Amino acid sequence: MRPYILAETNWKAVSATRFTLAVLPWGATEAHNYHLPYGTDNYQAEGICAAAAAKAWDRGAKVIVLPGIPFGVNTGQADITLDINLNPSTQLAILDDIVATLQRHGIPKLLVFNGHGANHFNNPLRELGLKYPGVFQCWTSFFKSLPREEYFELPGDHADELETSLMLHLHPELVLPLAEAGDGSERGPRIPAFKEPWAWAERQWSEVSADTGIGDPSLATAAKGKRYFEAVVAKFADLFYDLAELDRRDFYA
Repeated sequence: MRPYILAETNWKAVSATRFTLAVLPWGATEAHNYHLPYGTDNYQAEGICAAAAAKAWDRGAKVIVLPGIPFGVNTGQADITLDINLNPSTQLAILDDIVATLQRHGIPKLLVFNGHGANHFNNPLRELGLKYPGVFQCWTSFFKSLPREEYFELPGDHADELETSLMLHLHPELVLPLAEAGDGSERGPRIPAFKEPWAWAERQWSEVSADTGIGDPSLATAAKGKRYFEAVVAKFADLFYDLAELDRRDFYA
């Protein structure tokens, strides 16, 4: 029993602990090229959260990792079989209920730990921050926390070298041989502006990728995944600890 994992702990332990930070892993259920499981984002987010929370807990942080949300925004993948979509409005409704619970029970801080590129929580947290001022709310995407070029050779953002390496470290039993993976090549937009960050249109997945991957996974290894995992966990252990210890009234220097 890990006392910082809500799904594993019990009322005896919970009732005796004053938690100061709740962490909510939020992933997706979607195809990841031919070789990775549909739950890749969930395995990654929950694995990093658990390991980071263990380190923060050992330093005295009263952090609790909530059960992960396994479905994310997949509006651009509506035609890919069993890619499960939650509309942004549905995410807001789920978050509303969770934040209401935290405020009711006196848990003062929430970190939404995002593991899926199409999930964005800025606007939901703006709205819920007004509605529930008793809970400090923030979010992060783990895959943006470190410069990927320091760990991986090939670019990408979905079932690529990074995700494949991480899954080879965390759950190698769920990864098919890389010889069975597609090359993850991507078709880009014709209009140059949409290749830059100041113009945006949602990617229609079946139009941009033949194998549902974006990025070549061929150079992925478990050793690369382990190195990246350990670095990410160390970074988030610090964040979990800092948030757990934070006096909300003293957030700004």
